[in-house]
Amino acid sequence: MEDLTEVYNELIMEHSMSSYNKKKLENADYCEIGHNPNCGDEITLELKLNGNVIEDMAFLGHGCAISQASTSIMIDTLKGKTIEEAKEIIKTFIEMIKRETTNEEELKKLEDAIAFKNVSNMPARVKCALLAWHTLEDMLDKNKEEGNGKIEECH
Repeated sequence: MEDLTEVYNELIMEHSMSSYNKKKLENADYCEIGHNPNCGDEITLELKLNGNVIEDMAFLGHGCAISQASTSIMIDTLKGKTIEEAKEIIKTFIEMIKRETTNEEELKKLEDAIAFKNVSNMPARVKCALLAWHTLEDMLDKNKEEGNGKIEECH
């Protein structure tokens, strides 16, 4: 049986090299820029909602393999989920990376994003893995505060 770490590493490399989620999203409702000044990773995350459900997401930007793959896998994991479900999954992902949870049942919610579990052993890479998740969390919090007002073009 193949080592799970190998499978996860392959998944991360696959998403970092050829992400079908890396594109401009037409008719996005929301957009947020995430930046990690420590290493220069930068993403622009775009989100399209259908009521309370994440209908589509995409990203543009540049950065290391971990930040790019984490963004792409986050999109795959959260597409089709409600905002509440997404927030719960984001919280679990952040707790996993910060080693605040090791509960296997909780971690199952992360689907493929569990591939980043070992990043918690690499302090320099933690911010790379969390960039997209924190960016989306900020976007969803703003969305709530602004009473679902559409955000204009991202600049």
